[in-house]
Amino acid sequence: MTASTLESPAEQLPFGRQMAYAVGQLGWSTLVNIVGLMLVYFYIPPDDAGIPFLITQVVFLGILNVVSLIAASGRLVDAITDPLIASFSDRSTNKRGRRIPFMLAGAFPAALFCFLMFTPPSGEISVWNIVWLVVVQALFYTLLTAYVTPYFALLPELGHTSTQRLNLSTWISITYALGIIIAAQTPLLADIFQSSLGLESRMSAIQVAIGALAVIAFLLMLVPTFFIDERRYCRSKPTSVPFFPALRQTFRNPHFRYYVIADFAYFMGLAIINTGLLFYITVLLSLPEALVGTLLAIMVLSSFVFYPLVNILARKFGKKILVVTSFLFMSFVFLGIYFFGNMPLPAEAQAYMLVLFYSVPLAFLGVLPNAILADIAGHDALKTGEAKEGMYFAARTLMQKFGQTFGIFIFAALLTLGKDPGNDLGIRLSGIVGFLLCFAAGVVFTRYQEAKLLAEMNEYNMS
Repeated sequence: MTASTLESPAEQLPFGRQMAYAVGQLGWSTLVNIVGLMLVYFYIPPDDAGIPFLITQVVFLGILNVVSLIAASGRLVDAITDPLIASFSDRSTNKRGRRIPFMLAGAFPAALFCFLMFTPPSGEISVWNIVWLVVVQALFYTLLTAYVTPYFALLPELGHTSTQRLNLSTWISITYALGIIIAAQTPLLADIFQSSLGLESRMSAIQVAIGALAVIAFLLMLVPTFFIDERRYCRSKPTSVPFFPALRQTFRNPHFRYYVIADFAYFMGLAIINTGLLFYITVLLSLPEALVGTLLAIMVLSSFVFYPLVNILARKFGKKILVVTSFLFMSFVFLGIYFFGNMPLPAEAQAYMLVLFYSVPLAFLGVLPNAILADIAGHDALKTGEAKEGMYFAARTLMQKFGQTFGIFIFAALLTLGKDPGNDLGIRLSGIVGFLLCFAAGVVFTRYQEAKLLAEMNEYNMS
């Protein structure tokens, strides 16, 4: 089978439909970032957070706590469900297309289980809270996978050229970043609900805030399922490659291996800073937790300033060099966290410096990796004649989740070394770990052969 046998798309995706596609990412990004921002803070709160301990704070083997172990256990489920859902999606013959039906099925339960993760059955330390968190977390990530993996697989199918894929990647990067802003408003919304509804419990206020945001996220996730018609805009030919051979072929692709290793390290670092931000602000800098929403909004909006530059530089110099440089820049931003609260600057200035510097690599690493993976998946489809986009994005999503989980795992483990004012070594060490991870990601990605891949794609398209 040759590239010419692949079914050509009937229509180019209009701008309005591109925006509808991007809005779906705004929805699931809100859910993911609620979990990333609030889970550790909710279950391992600082002494002055006003939240009761809900699970045992016992430390195992010197550094492990229950939350870190639970977070790691969730990835055992993903190791099975991510590639399975990708395989089902790639091989689907549903009349609505290979991707949209899965997204429609996953949207509501993913939002529901995100909310339920923060509603344990007991308001005090209980083993049932641990059981609840293990089960609900597994269900959340499974249903989220049913949405996210097919969603990403649409990107190379909706974008028929490298430029179109870069544009789509830019839009979804913007909506992912906006999801960070929405999720970061959880503490502020909790303040509002606690005051307006007369809630005495800080825990109840946080739960109401998360419930409201989960409803909004669900509605946003529905948008692409109503406005994207795969039959008009996508290559919708199911692959004939069985599950295990498709998975093996994906990880044997040398272009993909270097990409996914670097991506894994990046998302570990990203999870550390997202999980740690509340601790950096409230413990290291002694600032109010509601400031986190403002800081993340500034960080994301500042990153948007660089988005046009990302597209211009990517077309001129290629994506690879920009990604490597961004990783290295980000590593030194992490290094500064170790010195938070000890710099000869006001606490507010240190907080704003963190988000402003971090916004630069956030812009580049928010846009370029999705476009690069779309290139890799498109190259493979042209080379083999089998469209396995779902499997590529599932493998990436799986490693991304592993990275995010290990980031949460590492941060939660480090908290055993100190998480309170005057006893904060664990929080500071997270900056050192983030530095090492992002530096390693930059070094690994130097092995990616972008020029060779794009040249071969041009050859296949011309043949």
